Amino acid sequence: MSRTVTLLGPQRRPSLQHVVRDLDPHAPVVTVTAGWLEREDEDAELQDLLGGRAVNLGLHGRWLDVHAQDREFAHAERDHDAALAELRSIYLSQLDHALLAAYAVGHARETRPRLSEAAFGDAIDVIRLVDHQHLTRIRDAHQAFYAAWRPEERPAIAHHREEVRKVLTQAQVVVVAGGHVGELVRVLHLFHVEPHLPQVVIAWSAGAMALSERLVLFHDFVAHGVAQTEVFGEGLGVVRGLVPLPHMRRRLRTDDQVRMSVLARRFAPARCVVLDDGIRLPLTADGLPPPEARLLTDDGQVTEGAMT
Repeated sequence: MSRTVTLLGPQRRPSLQHVVRDLDPHAPVVTVTAGWLEREDEDAELQDLLGGRAVNLGLHGRWLDVHAQDREFAHAERDHDAALAELRSIYLSQLDHALLAAYAVGHARETRPRLSEAAFGDAIDVIRLVDHQHLTRIRDAHQAFYAAWRPEERPAIAHHREEVRKVLTQAQVVVVAGGHVGELVRVLHLFHVEPHLPQVVIAWSAGAMALSERLVLFHDFVAHGVAQTEVFGEGLGVVRGLVPLPHMRRRLRTDDQVRMSVLARRFAPARCVVLDDGIRLPLTADGLPPPEARLLTDDGQVTEGAMT
């Protein structure tokens, strides 16, 4: 089945209704607002934008129900989360040094360009290695957890998975909102959503990030200084070859060309795509962004134009 995916900019000023307007007005719609956590069911505005015809999958509520019914699994998952937090702490320590080295080399002005460019490339290779090793360790940890606890065989999870499958089977459109990307991806994986996604998928902010292959968290402006851009884990892989950057201009030092260059080159060959306010990005049949997409280039510039 060919799937149509549209990524949107943040919905503080909604543009979702313009996308929905182009769809069959009678097409069944399912929403995912699990990233809103305890506010998951506060979706009246979203329902209005969708013409009141949407069914909320309620994934966060289902996850809470699993924890209430299956205390053994809940305890195991909390222990698994603690292990992941330890892996992340180790990774961030390694990453901090690797990024600072790359920024220092990139900002150096006293070195001959051909020498500094070679060193800059080496520094980015180190970052890529740290990212790759961390993602491998996370993947191994998840696989070990799922192999040990086999959620498909636990009654509470199996029940919700089947209900989710039935709802998605009846849908023609899925709308994935933003929020807390880690918790959103957790329940998308746990309830086995990706294999049952319908033909049309629309997502923004954390929802767009969740559809990608890798979850990349980024924010240069935080209360305690600067938070390094990090690989948090794996997404659903529905959107391939792209790193979505929602709220990019509000969250990153876009005037620092070296930092932006490191970001772009670090995740190559995947392309960093800007999802700022008002952006509507329908992906092509082969998953590529259209020519008008705003992409972060290797030299740290944001461009509008065809992919090179």
